[in-house]
Amino acid sequence: MTQIEAGALLKQINSPDDLKKIGKDELYKVCEELRQYIVDVVSVHGGHFAASLGVVELTVALHYAYNTPYDQLVWDVGHQAYGHKILTGRRDNFHTNRKYGGLSGFPKRTESPYDAFGVGHSSTSISAALGMAIAAKYNGEKDRKSVAVIGDGSMTAGMAFEAMNHAGVTDADMLVILNDNCMSIDPNVGSLREYLTDITTSHTYNKLKDDIWNTLGKLPIGGNFSREMASKLEHSIKGFINKRSNLFESMNMRYFGPIDGHNITKLVDTLKDLRDIPGPKLLHIITTKGKGYALAEKDQTKWHAPGLFDKVTGEIYKKTFDTPQPPKYQDVFGKTIVELAEKNKKIFGITPAMPSGSSLKFMMDEMPDRAFDVGICEQHAVTLSAGMATQGLKVFCNIYSSFMQRAYDQVVHDVAIQKLPVVFCLDRAGLVGDDGPTHHGVYDIPYMRCIPNMIVSAPMNEAELRDLMYTAQLDSTNLPFVIRYPRGEGMMPEWKTTMKEIEIGKGRKLKEGKEIAILSFGHPGNFAAAAIRNLMVDGITPGHYDMRFAKPLDEEMLHEVFSTYNKIITVEDGTVVGGIGTAILEFMADNGYKADVRILGIPDRIVEHGSQKELHKECHYDAEAIATTAREMMKAVVSVIQ
Repeated sequence: MTQIEAGALLKQINSPDDLKKIGKDELYKVCEELRQYIVDVVSVHGGHFAASLGVVELTVALHYAYNTPYDQLVWDVGHQAYGHKILTGRRDNFHTNRKYGGLSGFPKRTESPYDAFGVGHSSTSISAALGMAIAAKYNGEKDRKSVAVIGDGSMTAGMAFEAMNHAGVTDADMLVILNDNCMSIDPNVGSLREYLTDITTSHTYNKLKDDIWNTLGKLPIGGNFSREMASKLEHSIKGFINKRSNLFESMNMRYFGPIDGHNITKLVDTLKDLRDIPGPKLLHIITTKGKGYALAEKDQTKWHAPGLFDKVTGEIYKKTFDTPQPPKYQDVFGKTIVELAEKNKKIFGITPAMPSGSSLKFMMDEMPDRAFDVGICEQHAVTLSAGMATQGLKVFCNIYSSFMQRAYDQVVHDVAIQKLPVVFCLDRAGLVGDDGPTHHGVYDIPYMRCIPNMIVSAPMNEAELRDLMYTAQLDSTNLPFVIRYPRGEGMMPEWKTTMKEIEIGKGRKLKEGKEIAILSFGHPGNFAAAAIRNLMVDGITPGHYDMRFAKPLDEEMLHEVFSTYNKIITVEDGTVVGGIGTAILEFMADNGYKADVRILGIPDRIVEHGSQKELHKECHYDAEAIATTAREMMKAVVSVIQ
């Protein structure tokens, strides 16, 4: 693989120590080369894009002003950490980013000492950095600094405010950098966005703030005019000019800014000054997501993670096919909910900051009064849905499987205990691929199956997804209803089928067989079907059953299976611990059956990143693995007979 050439200055930087050898007046050149290198590599190898371009200057300034990794730098989410990786010894391996066996797409503690905290989900940075700052003080490391870089999108989550609320009553030496670009993956929503806009657009406030800061910096510190008095004067005048500007300072976080996040000299000077100011503080910087690549600046959602593209023309490469291809499951959801909502006025849609990723954007465009992006607030999304359900509404709460973990208490306490018929559409269930372990949706079958009053389902294809959505919105469906489906394409180019009710807790027999049966749950049923076609060439004819429901189980069908077959393979794209295979073993034990049962799914370990196909193979539940398992089971029988 051809190594992409870095610029002359960037070539010299293998660590922040090398960066510090470069004169401050040349840092803008480093930024230009770093930005171009990110464009060059991502255009050829893929990955997240616009977020890292927006923080190039900030990244350079942080490693220039702070003593990393001794000073601990925490990136929120981590989409924006590509420049950080390149400057911290991973430049020559950066082309392996998000590839199987290569660098992680997110900061990862085991990958580099410069990655102070592993991230992937939003709004964790302030809590982590505060914990580090408290530990540094306890350990007597008075010169050790902690920095959290958080976007205005991540700042909408309650956890960020919980952390600031705590930080404000400590003397922890930490800096929070609020990277304000009005974007997460999609445009930000809510009153916090309006509040930050007020600050950044108030010319009177900003001019006077700068004047105050410059004047106070020139005043002599001593006598009756202490630093504390200067600070109070500054705060008072800022509050007088802009009554809303004291949100962070009301939490006892000293507020600085806003400043231009693309002015490298100003950033370096400011960070060096703030490094010497003790206690919890917040620096507000204004940046442009996609900075330096015009198309990404113009359409930041599209260029969040565009795939491979021509860096000159901006053409995003797309696969071309001679025949119609299946749609993505998320688009089937997005178009089907609109179709259902047109007929059922009780249907609403909720998503926490993922309208594009979940495809709820279709409903938000057509029915803006019935579909809401609530920001990065999974807990709020669930309880909001519960509140609406108490009033007779049918709410489809669409949350990625791995993000639903963040709202588990609300699922139990606010939905299940009260038997409220909220429909949880868990997108990206199973192994998601390149985003890796922070995003794999592998735990939802066990964590939903163990909750009383829950219905837990998974479609094998697009038609079943539509049928499950149709069933979930019926008035007769009066319990919480989980529908889990994977990232990526389904199986049916002609997917827009007539929707019909599915009896809850009923699976379907797809194929009669002899001696061995395959019980699949969800999309991996297609892997099983492919394996069966392969096995039939060898004269092995497994039966195939699509479970459809992990809870309640189709016990009538399972009695048939255990009465007919003594060798059974279960297949699921969730963890084997506590999943549907476990549920089937529980049924077998409770009913006194005996059979040779093999559970195929995601093993009890952290699965790293790679393509979905590579990970299905690694975890041994792709079509080849299913066929291999069936052959081994049948061979064992032959060996016993011989």
